[in-house]
Amino acid sequence: MRRNDRDALKQRLLARSKDRPRGQRAAPEPGSGNSRLTRFDTLPQYQQITMMREGAERLGLKDPFFRPHDGVAGATSVIEGREVINFASYNYLGLAGDPRVNEAARQALERYGTTVSASRIVSGERPIHRELERSLAQAYGCDDAVAFVSGHATNVSTLGQLLGPKDLIVHDEWIHNSAVVGAQLSGAKRMSFAHNDPEALADLLARHRQDFERVAVVIEGLYSMDGDVPDLRAFVEVKERHQAWLMVDEAHSFGVLGKHGRGLGEYAGVATDEVDIWMGTLSKSLASCGGYIAGCQALVDTLRYLAPGFLYSVGMPPQAAAPALAALTLMQQEPERLERLHHISRYFRDQAHAAGLDTGKSIGAAVVPIITGNSPAAALMSQRLFDDGINVQPIVYPAVPERSARLRFFLSSEHTTDQIDHTIERLKHAHQALGR
Repeated sequence: MRRNDRDALKQRLLARSKDRPRGQRAAPEPGSGNSRLTRFDTLPQYQQITMMREGAERLGLKDPFFRPHDGVAGATSVIEGREVINFASYNYLGLAGDPRVNEAARQALERYGTTVSASRIVSGERPIHRELERSLAQAYGCDDAVAFVSGHATNVSTLGQLLGPKDLIVHDEWIHNSAVVGAQLSGAKRMSFAHNDPEALADLLARHRQDFERVAVVIEGLYSMDGDVPDLRAFVEVKERHQAWLMVDEAHSFGVLGKHGRGLGEYAGVATDEVDIWMGTLSKSLASCGGYIAGCQALVDTLRYLAPGFLYSVGMPPQAAAPALAALTLMQQEPERLERLHHISRYFRDQAHAAGLDTGKSIGAAVVPIITGNSPAAALMSQRLFDDGINVQPIVYPAVPERSARLRFFLSSEHTTDQIDHTIERLKHAHQALGR
C-alpha cells in the first residue's frame, strides 16, 4: 500500500471512530482477516469445555463421557472390552434388550420398514402409532395420548404451542432443560420457584397471577438429579386455587412410581384428571425412544394437529413405537419387575446410609445420588469406581451447584444385592481415599 493510500485509510478510520459512542466496537472490515467472530473455538461455550478438559488433565482424569457400550446396557454392560456393573442407564425395568421387546421391533421393521417417511398428519400414520397411544391413555385413565418422536421435543413443542406472550409458565427451579426451552419458545413470561415447594409457588401466583391470561405450572414426577418427588396433592390444590394448568413431567416416574408403575398420580393417590397435562418419555422404563402427552381429548387434538414438533416432524419409526408398546404390556403383565426395582433401590439407599454416604433427598426409587460436595471429588471417585469395574457418571458444576456435585446411580430391576454390596464397599474405599 502506498503512503498516500495509508494516510487516507488512517483518516477514514479516525473519522469513523469519532462517530462511534465511547466503548462501542467497530464492525470488522470486510476481508480484514479478523476471524474472531467466525471461529467456533472463540465461543464462550467451547472455552468452558476446554477449561473442563484442562482441569481434568491436571488431575490425571480420563474423560468419563461418551464411553461406548458394546451391547445392551442393563445392570451390567461391556465397556472397553470388559464387563462392568452399570449404574448409568435408564433401563429401570430391564426391558431394553428383552427378547420379546426385540421381537416386537423386528416385526414392525419387517412390516413397515425403517421409517414412515413423512409427518403423521400427511402420510406417516401407521396402526402401531395409535395402538401405542391408546395403551398409554388407558394406563393413565385419560381420554387420549399423542406420541412424539423425541422426549425433549415433547416438552418444547407442548409448552411452545399451548402458551404465548400473554401467559405465564412457572416451574420448579430444577425442571428439565426441555421445559425451559419450551417456555422460551412460547414467548410466555417464565418464573421459577424453590424446589418442591408448593408454598413458594402459591406465594408467586398470589403476586403475579392476575397479570396473565393462562398459567401453566410445570413439575417433575421423579427428579433425575436428586431422586425425590413433589407433594402432588399440594400442587394440585395450589393450581386449582389460582386457575392454572398443572403439567407433570413423568420421564423418570412412569414405570417407577406407584404399585403398578403408573407414575406420580398412583404414588400420591391423586386422580388422573386432577392433573391437566401428563408428559412422559419412552426411553426409560418403556425401552424405546420418544415422548408422549396424555390428557383430555381437546388437549391431545390441539397438539396432534398443531404442535410443531409433531406436525412438522417425521412420525416415530415403527421399530421405536412397537417395542414401547411391548414394554408397556410387559410392565403390566409382570409386576415382579417393579417390585424388584423398588426393593433394590431402597436397598442401595439404605446401605449407602449405613456406610455414611450422603444420598440427599432420594426416596430410593430408581435414582439415588451420592453427594461428594465438589466436582473434582465426584470425577475422581467416578474414575476409581470405573477402574474397579463399576460404571457411574459424575454430575459436576455447572449441571449442579458445586457443593452438590455427585455420583448419580440409576438402579435397575436386574441389579442384585451382591452387586450393590460390592459397589457400596468400593464407594467407601473411594470416599476414604479422598480423605472424606
